[in-house]
Amino acid sequence: MSFFNNSVPPLRRKQVPLDIQDSEGLWFVNWQIGNIKFYSTFYTRIDQAFIIWGLLLIPIFTTAQFFPISWDLQATLWSILSFIGTAAMVYWTRNWVQRRQVIWILYCWVLLMLLGVVLTDLGVFLGWGEILLNLCPLWLGLCALGYFCTGLAVRSRTLIFTGIIHLLGIFILPHIIGWEFLTTGALMVVCLLFLAEFEWDHC
Repeated sequence: MSFFNNSVPPLRRKQVPLDIQDSEGLWFVNWQIGNIKFYSTFYTRIDQAFIIWGLLLIPIFTTAQFFPISWDLQATLWSILSFIGTAAMVYWTRNWVQRRQVIWILYCWVLLMLLGVVLTDLGVFLGWGEILLNLCPLWLGLCALGYFCTGLAVRSRTLIFTGIIHLLGIFILPHIIGWEFLTTGALMVVCLLFLAEFEWDHC
């Protein structure tokens, strides 16, 4: 018997959710002019967690890449945005993981995010050069670990592959010196929005 559900594709266009609990809190998007429909979809609470993280990561990594703001101020802003994202993630995903009896995934992500924030702040405020020089690999590695744990827990090929993409990003960084923050942010944001836009396999 296969560990993954091979009868379901790893990724597909969204289907109307059959589980009434998955229907709670749906965001419906329907862009049209007259009878011409440009875009129509819906976002579950899991999707909303992906979207909020994606939106929060944009200012975090663009300020680090393009704006001459002090590291102390950036670290403070990053911490605030990270706590907002973590709180939103807990709020939107708690019921989903509880129904699948994998609540430990949520604890795992919270710990990973807190670890990343603490290490980042220590690197900035205490001047730990080794951490400052490796902030992008640090966050890519933490997210990869989170995706791997989640993918194994809910038997998702898509999430495991997303973790692999994050690991590959770490090996790409040395070849794009000077653009590490932009590349890291773009990779993480694109993955999050991609997961929010499509339906991926899970138990």
